[in-house]
Amino acid sequence: MDDRRRMLIVAYDDAQILDIACPAGALDIANRYGATPPYTIELGTLGRRAARSSAGIMIGAGQGLETVTGRLDTLLVVGGAGYAEAAADGRLVAQVRRLAGLSKRVASVCTGTYVLAAAGLLDHRRVTTHWGYGEQLAARHPTVAVDVGPLYIRDGDVYTAAGVTSALDLTLSLIEDDHGPTSARSVARELVSYLHRPADQAQISMFLAAPPPGDRLVRDLSGHIAGHLAGDLTPGALAARAGVSPRHLTRLFTAHLGTTPTRAVRTARTEAAAHLVRSSGLPLAAIARRCGLGSAQTLRKAFLDHYGVTGDTMRKMPDIPRALDPPGRKTPVA
Repeated sequence: MDDRRRMLIVAYDDAQILDIACPAGALDIANRYGATPPYTIELGTLGRRAARSSAGIMIGAGQGLETVTGRLDTLLVVGGAGYAEAAADGRLVAQVRRLAGLSKRVASVCTGTYVLAAAGLLDHRRVTTHWGYGEQLAARHPTVAVDVGPLYIRDGDVYTAAGVTSALDLTLSLIEDDHGPTSARSVARELVSYLHRPADQAQISMFLAAPPPGDRLVRDLSGHIAGHLAGDLTPGALAARAGVSPRHLTRLFTAHLGTTPTRAVRTARTEAAAHLVRSSGLPLAAIARRCGLGSAQTLRKAFLDHYGVTGDTMRKMPDIPRALDPPGRKTPVA
């Protein structure tokens, strides 16, 4: 009896090639490191047509979705520029719905969530998607609990990943679930990848509005702050990480960012919280904890100081308001 783990990746025109390559490559390496039972990796499209990736590269399909039968371990729908057309394609959505019924697990990467949502597979579930598309997904599918904070989310047998490289984090998590942490570590080492970013690490680094600072130490610390908003980001902790004194750290931040480390951290946390308020239905207290602000009361004060509005007001606004520029505040520079 063949006990392989059958993984079917669903693609369509203008799919993101990394959404396909990250899971497929990681599963292939898991097989080479002795995953038992091994994975069978299949790519399926409607009519078994080759899919044109958004990069213009044609990717051949081994399966026509209409002809797939038998049990599947995992059904994974990718995202990409063609997501809206894919979610509006009744034939594709119907096949995804049918195949989900054959699958032990259902997953999506990036805007693949739109296809799963159109198939009714995400109703009353907590999911994530790319941070730039969460608000639209929540508006189109009000029964879906969209949270664009984490890199990936598991809700029962449904897995959703934020987008592009987070597909690798999700796949490493699946490999760890299936074959244990040693196997996942081996795959990560082969891929020269960090093992593996935790699911609740924020999709935050892209929210920083200012250009990256020219100083490498400040730039590295800015990236660390953006990815660990709920962690210990006191000046002492940041200085220790950088191997400099707190006083020297303050001089560097003032010279390259026009602000102190404490204010830089508070700004990063406040701006990240603002994006979560606008793009998710999470309670303000949960957003405050995720972004390192501690409580809804602290978040409220941070919003009033930074934007001049409360979180409840911001949630009703069409856009995130512009940050206030109080007297004495120096605009950050590169």
